[in-house]
Amino acid sequence: MPISFKVPIFDVKGLDFNVSGVSILSNISLEIFEGEYIAIIGPNGGGKTTLIRILLGLEKPSAGRLKIYGKKYENFKEWHKIGYVPQRASLVDENFPATVEDIVSMGRVAKRGLFGGMSKADKRAVEDAMKKMDVLTLKDKMVGTLSGGQRQRVMIARALASHPKILILDEPNTGVDIVSQQRFYALLSKLNQEEKITILFITHDIGVIVDDIQRVFTINQKATICNNPKEAMSCEEMSSLYGLDAHLLYNHKHEH
Repeated sequence: MPISFKVPIFDVKGLDFNVSGVSILSNISLEIFEGEYIAIIGPNGGGKTTLIRILLGLEKPSAGRLKIYGKKYENFKEWHKIGYVPQRASLVDENFPATVEDIVSMGRVAKRGLFGGMSKADKRAVEDAMKKMDVLTLKDKMVGTLSGGQRQRVMIARALASHPKILILDEPNTGVDIVSQQRFYALLSKLNQEEKITILFITHDIGVIVDDIQRVFTINQKATICNNPKEAMSCEEMSSLYGLDAHLLYNHKHEH
């Protein structure tokens, strides 16, 4: 359980998001603390990606209060602390003219600026990120020729290249086979436990993560909390009773 006196990375209170009078998110309140491993699940159109975009400062809520590292969003400048892998990031055209190393190097832009040259520190960070995601041996290959699982790990390595404190992934397993998904979750768990990176990701793979979760949040107008991970599936069923706008916030932490 998070300790209340710690400042959360994300602190959301009473968040609403409306589009043309239609409520997408309603009265969402949550805190995300350092070291957590959180997955958001829910139906299409339930607001999962919208919530992530709000946390990233890409969308402005209709109402509510948001803080990041204790600061108002407009005052936060250290965006390199947040690594982001958007939806369908790994669906690269086979003719895309870039090597694995090229792609991962793009992750240093937040640190050095768009037109800055690659320093020795940049190159070390890129190599380290490729090692962590097990793609260093692929560094000279064209990214479009890789398998879905390999491309997935390359895109995560790009996000890791800026040495983020938190990693946010939106449906990272799109187009990836089951074996690669299992390897992916093992790598995420390692990043969380060994590198102490806070991880937040959207997924439909409830069966893969259900054994690891400690708490379940069903959020739709109000929050319903399940503290027993074995009740996770019944919580999902409970969510469906609330309507299509329901989404679940799975919060699971590994023992260190």
